Amino acid sequence: MIRSIAITRDKKILKDLPYQELNSPEILWYWVDFSVPTEAESDKLGEIFHFHPLAIEDCFHFLQRPKLDEYDGYHFLVLHELNHESFVSDELDIFISERYVVTFHLEESMAADHVWQRVMEEGPSEHSPSKIVYHLIDKLVDDYFPPLYKMEDRLNEIEDEESHKSPQTVINEVFDIRSDLLRTRRTIAPMRDLIYRLLSIQKFDFVQNQKAYFNDIYDHLLKLTEIVDSNRELTSDMRDSYESINSNRMNAIMMTLTIVSTIFIPLTFIAGVYGMNFAYMPELQWKYGYPVAMLLMAVIALVMLWRFKRKGWFNIFK
Repeated sequence: MIRSIAITRDKKILKDLPYQELNSPEILWYWVDFSVPTEAESDKLGEIFHFHPLAIEDCFHFLQRPKLDEYDGYHFLVLHELNHESFVSDELDIFISERYVVTFHLEESMAADHVWQRVMEEGPSEHSPSKIVYHLIDKLVDDYFPPLYKMEDRLNEIEDEESHKSPQTVINEVFDIRSDLLRTRRTIAPMRDLIYRLLSIQKFDFVQNQKAYFNDIYDHLLKLTEIVDSNRELTSDMRDSYESINSNRMNAIMMTLTIVSTIFIPLTFIAGVYGMNFAYMPELQWKYGYPVAMLLMAVIALVMLWRFKRKGWFNIFK
């Protein structure tokens, strides 16, 4: 779908004008949005707007990092929009000049829809191509917060529920959240670097005209980075804590098996000796042989338990 709005010099909004009329002298600036375009619609990037082939190629290939390219008469921005369900990035491409903004996205964009609705409600006097780009980036960055807060709340829930779940279940959940945080960081950190570059280079007029606002976006990205890093540290601490708990439980199990095995080693030896059934074993003919053997084994077991207790072996079970 392709939709467009054009702002006339007398501050009127015209929707879905024919492409030939967008460059008429009466049009002050316009915004064309390519939302999940078909192949025929996508071809209009070159046929109508004559954008550089390399920029058009970037629109159809997902780039791992947001970027900014400068072409003759316009700038090309690649931004990343965070998917709240999968925590992966969807690409939003922007062509901007003094007279137009062209946005292109192969998936539905909440940021583009939000800003589009805002322009229609507030009217043309409050907007310009540079403000459109600012609002798009600002909305993208603001939408990074909810999934991060959701992950943070989930970590707090895991801490509260730790006594009701097995350590392995908790560790699996923590690792899942840690993976989501890593994917989120791969989106936020490059966006932060891109905004820093935009602010540092003086030649980008669409940024310099809105520098205070872009500084605010950069501050939000710094805060987002801190949230991601602190939550990753929290997941590391939780992982180490639960691994320690698992290790202690395993040590307790091994200690139990060691104590049981150690006690039964001499008992098994005695049972083995008197189970050989040789004909000339005096104890086998003794009237009190059986009770004495059982008493001896009980005494050995009790003495060994007493020795283990004195050495503090049972403290691990507390």
